Amino acid sequence: MRLLLKFLFLESSKQNINEAIKDYSFLFVRVTTGLTMLFAHGIGKMTNFSKIAENFPDPFGFLGSNLSLGLVVVSEVFGSLLLAMGLLTRWASFSLLFTMLVAAFVIHLKDPFSTKELAFTYALLFFYFTFAGGGKYSLDALIKNKI
Repeated sequence: MRLLLKFLFLESSKQNINEAIKDYSFLFVRVTTGLTMLFAHGIGKMTNFSKIAENFPDPFGFLGSNLSLGLVVVSEVFGSLLLAMGLLTRWASFSLLFTMLVAAFVIHLKDPFSTKELAFTYALLFFYFTFAGGGKYSLDALIKNKI
């Protein structure tokens, strides 16, 4: 019981346990965020590309629907995979951050906040990973340690 209380309240005198908890938590949030974006948004856009492209908005007015959707698919599919693997994490997260900010501030500009909320939530996570990187348990860290 005492061990459970120490774990729940992070009252361990051993810094190693606290660091391990932080590292594994970071890994869990990074992988979960990447895979959620991939399966909830990216895969659907990729597999239904031709149907979605017909009505997909061009947020900047000069890219066209197909290119705009293509860029979103690259970000939401490949960026999400890279994020989940922890490979090129900052670049992948930045592309996803940009995509979510465009969704929130351009595509859904006139919509109520409840419509923008998901894009803001994702943007917050991608902002964090853009600056924090992949963490201890990532391919980025593995490559860095090998170099």
